[in-house]
Amino acid sequence: MTDGTIIALISMGVTILFMLGVPVFLVIASWVVGCSFVLGLTLDNLGAELLNVFNKGFALLAMPLFILTGDLINKSGIARRLSDFAYACLGWIRGGLAMASLGACGLFAAISGSNSATTATIGSMLHPEMVKGGYDERFSAATAAAGGTVGIIIPPSIIFIVYGFLLNLPISDLFVAGILPGALMVIGMQLACWLICRANGWGHLIQLKFNRVLKTGFGAWLGFFAIGLVLWGIYTGKFSPTEAAGVTVGFCIIAGLLSWVANHMLHLDMSRNWSEKSYGEMLVVEGFTLREIPGITMRSAQITGVLAPLIAISVVMQQILSLLGAQAVITDFLTSMGGYYPVLLAAMAIVFVSGMVLESLPVTIILAPILAPIAASVGVDPIHFSVIFLVGASIGFITPPYGLNLYVASGVTGVPYFRLLRYTVPYLVALIGVWLLVALMPEIALALLPNR
Repeated sequence: MTDGTIIALISMGVTILFMLGVPVFLVIASWVVGCSFVLGLTLDNLGAELLNVFNKGFALLAMPLFILTGDLINKSGIARRLSDFAYACLGWIRGGLAMASLGACGLFAAISGSNSATTATIGSMLHPEMVKGGYDERFSAATAAAGGTVGIIIPPSIIFIVYGFLLNLPISDLFVAGILPGALMVIGMQLACWLICRANGWGHLIQLKFNRVLKTGFGAWLGFFAIGLVLWGIYTGKFSPTEAAGVTVGFCIIAGLLSWVANHMLHLDMSRNWSEKSYGEMLVVEGFTLREIPGITMRSAQITGVLAPLIAISVVMQQILSLLGAQAVITDFLTSMGGYYPVLLAAMAIVFVSGMVLESLPVTIILAPILAPIAASVGVDPIHFSVIFLVGASIGFITPPYGLNLYVASGVTGVPYFRLLRYTVPYLVALIGVWLLVALMPEIALALLPNR
């Protein structure tokens, strides 16, 4: 039996495991170990490569810190304040609460950098409110799933950190390049949301009151400060992404602890409606205690413990694919397309199809080092291509059969996975439209980068 036949059998075996629901890490690890033996690579080599990924991965330190930031702003109540502000701004429009949930996803993403955290947090908070407000529960859950796609595009972004680490690109530039495309994704989904809600008559309208907008905006000042702190530090070069993550975690811990102390010293009732609170009371959020910090940190560590091994094993998988000649095959295929746009559209198609069956992390680690050099060879700006690649990967969060955000939304709302699919179609169309716009107009990604 030839090596090629054995590798094909191994690939078929791990594909069956994946279809049976075996975790992606175990699927990839099984394939890597099996192919290593076939190619004559020792387990010592495998261990050394895995260790080497983290030895040179200083930029990856930002990943667990931004994950922790998302958990801290959720626990402290900052995320709820951001959602209240979004609803005050959009609640007067048909479908305003659903549109506000998408806006809240964008605001939450600007602090957390995670798609699943964004979907879980906004979905758990606003899905019950949307159902009470007359929205179809399936549409409400699908809205949370779609909104989470911007979690890896609007900076800070965990996946941009991984992409920059793999391709040796400045992560600060990647963050800045994601701002306008991420905002366009939110606007595109809000437009689709408005059309669907208008057609179905969903949602109860509230009056647009300047006092409500002002008060909820004032109450969300901690969230706005955290967003501004990250973007200012990275855009001006004051912080590296890792330093920005550390500073943001420190700020969220201090804000959460001081808010809890203020609530108990002043005997504030944080459950009261916004209209009943004074501006002084709006200065603080619910907060948390010192005793709760280890639990919050442990939850973040568990997520990091899932992602970090997946990064390492996927890097080794990419190396084995190179040894097998996969990179050469894809390169030959794409270059045979000829020209800037054919190569770009073919690369986008590969990313889209891959995102349907794999999570964005392995898609990025496996395909980015292959596709990015090919795109650069036909004149695509590396920063521009990074945004194209990752917007495409983010769309995979709501495309079956994988659709990670659909599983997350189903879990936090109780709506079965397959009942969500129908209502993701309008959002999928909107996101693909924005994706094509970003691909065809490089200035959308590069406008905020004067040196490009």
